[in-house]
Amino acid sequence: MEIKDLKPELIWQCFDEITKIPRPSCHEEKIREFLVKFAKDHDIEVKTDKVGNVVMRKAATRGHENAPTVILQAHMDMVCEKNSDVEHDFMKDPIQTYIDGEWVKAKGTTLGADNGIGVAAAMAVMLDKDLVHGPLEALFTVNEEIGLEGAQNIGKDMITGTMLLNLDSEDDGEIFVGCAGGIDTTATFTYNRSCTPEHFKYMKISVSGLLGGHSGGDIHLGRANANKLVSRFMWECSQKWDICLCTIEGGNLRNAIPREAHAVFGIHTDQHAEMMKAIKRFATEVTAEYAGVEPSMNIKIEEVERPEYCIDSDTSIALIRAVYSAPHGVISMSRDLPGLVETSTNLASVKMKDDHKIVVTTSQRSSVESRKEDIAGIVEAHFQLAGADVTHSDGYPGWAPNMKSPIMQISADAYEELFGQKPAIKAIHAGLECGLFLAKYPKLDMVSFGPTMTGVHSPDEQLLIPTVDKFWKHLCKVLEKVANM
Repeated sequence: MEIKDLKPELIWQCFDEITKIPRPSCHEEKIREFLVKFAKDHDIEVKTDKVGNVVMRKAATRGHENAPTVILQAHMDMVCEKNSDVEHDFMKDPIQTYIDGEWVKAKGTTLGADNGIGVAAAMAVMLDKDLVHGPLEALFTVNEEIGLEGAQNIGKDMITGTMLLNLDSEDDGEIFVGCAGGIDTTATFTYNRSCTPEHFKYMKISVSGLLGGHSGGDIHLGRANANKLVSRFMWECSQKWDICLCTIEGGNLRNAIPREAHAVFGIHTDQHAEMMKAIKRFATEVTAEYAGVEPSMNIKIEEVERPEYCIDSDTSIALIRAVYSAPHGVISMSRDLPGLVETSTNLASVKMKDDHKIVVTTSQRSSVESRKEDIAGIVEAHFQLAGADVTHSDGYPGWAPNMKSPIMQISADAYEELFGQKPAIKAIHAGLECGLFLAKYPKLDMVSFGPTMTGVHSPDEQLLIPTVDKFWKHLCKVLEKVANM
């Protein structure tokens, strides 16, 4: 069976089409063209703004024209992560989906259910001729995964509705009414190239097989950070022996916990044997530390040919110390909502550039604006001490919960009527576009909900099939109840 044959057919068929279209962040041209063509092919009103956001409009079911206008909102782009042994070009290749029991998965890559299933749901609503609803707008935003840029720059008059359903959550039975704000901090080291010394052996240490995951939703799970592990071993070596660091890289996206990292370094031939004993001890100790958390962790070291150049000694030591000692993970928990992470930071990536630059990217989140600025400042000060140049992104605001929200109550009642149990009302540590919409449209009443997904932002991403049916029924019921207000 293919995913297009699953039920409810309308939403799964739309999702199947979406998985065939390349849509990395900053490269949403093809998915935007697809959405505009979809609208025109079905006589749906459509418009775009200068940054590439798309809005479709559907008139109310007859007799419900005076109901509040509801905005269905999802983002077009997806996180593009793959296992290192997988050949896949996210700029042109379709996602290879398959069904495994009750789950839909992808072969060695992210699935893109974040937020493809939300896009599919909004498309299905636009198509469904039997649905009872008031006036509808479907808003599809760009570049959500790299800083919510579509929501930040949404065009004037793109949306007119007063209620917004964000279709970008990942847990059935939970309705979200708040989220964290975020800001990215980038540290840039400038290095000089040195000739690699003779009488050294050159090795490559690699960490792979980690779970990674979403730097908001999974940060509290205590998963290993590949950048931290590689820098930890390099620091231990630098404390005992003279080493020369040639390359160090790891991680990819600002909002993904890094799953893989590696470093190429040299060590004097006289000390090579002791270093090999040290890596065995290190691998054994770290594997034991993360037993039960990282079942597929792989730490490997191999000999490589002598590189021509290495990073100058002062910069390499400063970089190793800075990455090893940089904060990562949960900083504080919420005092208002038990179990909610309040503030966190993700040491996301270390990348070497062609212009003698090494760029370390981190991502900070908090549901308290002053704490968000504080952790960003701590990270800045940390890397300044190591001699790096530090910059921050513009960031985005959080979304404060409104426990008197009408759409929250409607959504909760709809879920209970359908499934016989009350949904959990929560805030989420991940960033949602809702905070930015609220800043631009202060009277918006919003909630976020969706089907169950796990492993988001990693090749382990999977979508639980039975919850898609529940998600669809819940969405339709909410729209019907709003239509009858």
